[in-house]
Amino acid sequence: MRDSPARGAAALVQEALAVYSNDAAATQVLEGYARRLAEPLRIAVAGMVKAGKSTLLNAIIGEEIAPTDTSECTRIVTWYQYGHTPRITLYPLAGEPRALPLHRVDGRLVFGLGGERAGDVDRLVVDWPSPSLREATLIDTPGIASLSEDVSARSASFLAPGDAPSQADAIIYLMRHMHASDLRFLESFRDTGAGRSGTVNAVAVLSRADEIGAGRIDSLLSAGDVAERYRRDHSLRKLALGVVPVAGLLAQSARSMRQSDFAALSVLAELDRPGRERMLLSADRFVRASQPQALTREARASLLRRFGLFGIRLAVVLIRGGITEPTALAHDLARRSGLDELLDLVGRQFLSRSDALRARTVLVGVEALLRSGPRPGSAQLTASLERLQANAHEFRELRLLATLRTTGVSLNDALAEEAERLIGGRGLSAQLRLGLGQDASPDQVSAEARRYLDRWRVVAEHPLTDRPGAEVCRIVMRSCEGILSEQSALQVNR
Repeated sequence: MRDSPARGAAALVQEALAVYSNDAAATQVLEGYARRLAEPLRIAVAGMVKAGKSTLLNAIIGEEIAPTDTSECTRIVTWYQYGHTPRITLYPLAGEPRALPLHRVDGRLVFGLGGERAGDVDRLVVDWPSPSLREATLIDTPGIASLSEDVSARSASFLAPGDAPSQADAIIYLMRHMHASDLRFLESFRDTGAGRSGTVNAVAVLSRADEIGAGRIDSLLSAGDVAERYRRDHSLRKLALGVVPVAGLLAQSARSMRQSDFAALSVLAELDRPGRERMLLSADRFVRASQPQALTREARASLLRRFGLFGIRLAVVLIRGGITEPTALAHDLARRSGLDELLDLVGRQFLSRSDALRARTVLVGVEALLRSGPRPGSAQLTASLERLQANAHEFRELRLLATLRTTGVSLNDALAEEAERLIGGRGLSAQLRLGLGQDASPDQVSAEARRYLDRWRVVAEHPLTDRPGAEVCRIVMRSCEGILSEQSALQVNR
């Protein structure tokens, strides 16, 4: 069995530690890379100011622990990682880290900076016992294109630090519309060392998607059409693996649904339709309404804050359609918000190739260290690095995926699209690579993999296939062979 990219990268880091043993600064950097390989994947959530980053992060985690207001905390890079005990740690630019007090207000986590100015804080780290954080550490970043240059610079230096590897292995980028500034930022993220190495590691979210249809019940359908148009746009396609419309506020509240929310929405569902529609014409009219008497002004304001008019309208329709308990309503709202589609995309594109993405980041860091500070013995280290980059098939797949989405290849469009799927462009499972249903049997998977392997061997041997095209064929064939090898191993172990 081939070594995983992470094991190869770990061995490279140990070799580098021996070469740089007399350099304290380099040793510290390399030890950081070693720890990074052992940690969960780092996924940053980024976007312009008011794009809904913290709200989406809360939805992914399933609890309201990221501040969504305009407090000082939203100007700081904040890490959310798995921990058995809830804890918040402040890391200042100068001095020792210290714990911050934990407070819950109306079910939400509230924390301040303990007297520190945001400009004096390097980062906040929140440990939280959420299952969603076991596989990935989520990083909330300050808004891009903020009126404060300092705030924007924090995100830029964290995510796209020039020649050094990004602090994030992958990024979820939120945009309300596709602006030039969004494309420029994604370009800069791709142009970091990791990006230049041939890695497509970003997905785009059309955030606050319910606002595209002015809060109508069919708003997400309109947002889906816009997202599909963006998905086909060449400028964005080369920078992101997909575009998903998400109603972030609805997703957050669905994932943190309370019994009191369901009870209040059930009361609204009992109103006659004309009266309910008049009440929901505007936020102000909804809060000021005198009916139903069973809902206080405070209860209506709470519903509005948590669900928005779109979420309230949708929830009421679902309750009137037959949903009778909060768990079912929460699941249906989360699905309709677009969150499930986003989580599926993140799982297929990031978490399934976590090993390769983390290793790729570390290799970029070692490469930058060799370039900036060569030492006696670094020539052998460079050879080891190049050998790992060339021989690890996962890295070849990532490079080809980036090429297919940027400069393109010499094969026709149909073959290029098929190649992208077979190397994992839609997900890494054998079924997704081969275009089969998830219920496909092992025999069906093996037969389809052999068919594709034979097909691409014919393409590789065709006299009109040039050398770059033949190299694409070899990578695709190796991916097919990997599927066959996995199926054989599964059959042996059954």
